[in-house]
Amino acid sequence: MALAAVSLIGPLAIHLYLPVVPAIQQAFAVAPWLAELSFSITLATMAVATLVYGTLSDRLGRRPVLLWGLGLFLGGSVLSAAAGSIGVLIAARLVQAVGAGCSLTITRAMARDAYGPERLVQAIAYLTMAYTLGPMLAPPLGGFLTDHLGWRAVFWFAVMAGGAITVAAALVLGETRRGSGASGRSLWRDYRALFADPRFSAFVLQSGFCSGTFFALAAASPFLMQDALHRSATEYGFWFFAFPAGYCIGNLVSGRLAGRVAIERMVVTGSLINLGAVAAQAAIMLTGALSALAIFVPGFFITFSQGIALPNAQAGAMQTKPELAGTAAGIGVFCQTLASGVFAELYGLFADGTPVPMLEVAAFAAVITLVCGVVPLFRPATQLP
Repeated sequence: MALAAVSLIGPLAIHLYLPVVPAIQQAFAVAPWLAELSFSITLATMAVATLVYGTLSDRLGRRPVLLWGLGLFLGGSVLSAAAGSIGVLIAARLVQAVGAGCSLTITRAMARDAYGPERLVQAIAYLTMAYTLGPMLAPPLGGFLTDHLGWRAVFWFAVMAGGAITVAAALVLGETRRGSGASGRSLWRDYRALFADPRFSAFVLQSGFCSGTFFALAAASPFLMQDALHRSATEYGFWFFAFPAGYCIGNLVSGRLAGRVAIERMVVTGSLINLGAVAAQAAIMLTGALSALAIFVPGFFITFSQGIALPNAQAGAMQTKPELAGTAAGIGVFCQTLASGVFAELYGLFADGTPVPMLEVAAFAAVITLVCGVVPLFRPATQLP
């Protein structure tokens, strides 16, 4: 339960903020791309932070690194709530994101420590199901707070929730791995050892581009709903339920099939569903049929595909070098989060008030997702030295 609670830190930094972006644009009178930067920079910063957290947790232990990260998240949330300009807000969001980067990386590494490689896919799937409670609840809550109390209330809520999670982690979570301390092992040598394995590279890149597909849609959806369709932030938040619901169901399927269906097949299946959902959405929207259903029904299947593929891809990446599980988890989350930020910002750069830029960015990401997902089929683990 404590690990599941810690995993909610990510949604507090990302999904709680999604309905706020249009309000930030209006409050500070800035261009859409600059308002979008206050969102996408969180993803990019979390991506870089995960690399540090994964390696530090391998060397210093999981618990102390986790608690330091949670402390940074709280500090960044307070600074965000008090921001008086878009520049200060972006800087504060950087601090918040550095702290939030600890959650996914270290919870996955701790899950591997506790459950071992045999139950890792199932552990990640069920842990991710708990994580999806954040994306299910955060956007409606963020929209409600924005509409009724203003955008700053979103950050004060993050302070309160993050504080409770930090206290729970400090009281309940023990150390699951004894850190190796100041070993002479080179960080770059660890990275080279992992990326020398084609399976590892394919798994982490598949995770990244699959997440990028979704975040192109996630970044566009509040603008399409609120500006093009003239819906409220609260209504957008409730429609957003479709995204985490698909992710949760996909993870449930992954957990049920863990150990019965090869991870390579699960990754390819998820990649195919992802591309099919993007193609169907494009076919609908390019006829001029823009509606909430056209945004969120295909979006449900995009996130369902993530739930199918990502736990298997992440487990496959962490199993390539068991002694570097924390580093592998950090790299996997880095690729996943960085690609999410890049594709969200790509949409922001090309946004023109129509769904076309979103469809183009999502289609590109979905094609690369499938290419990466196919690679492990031709490099089964038994053939690796």
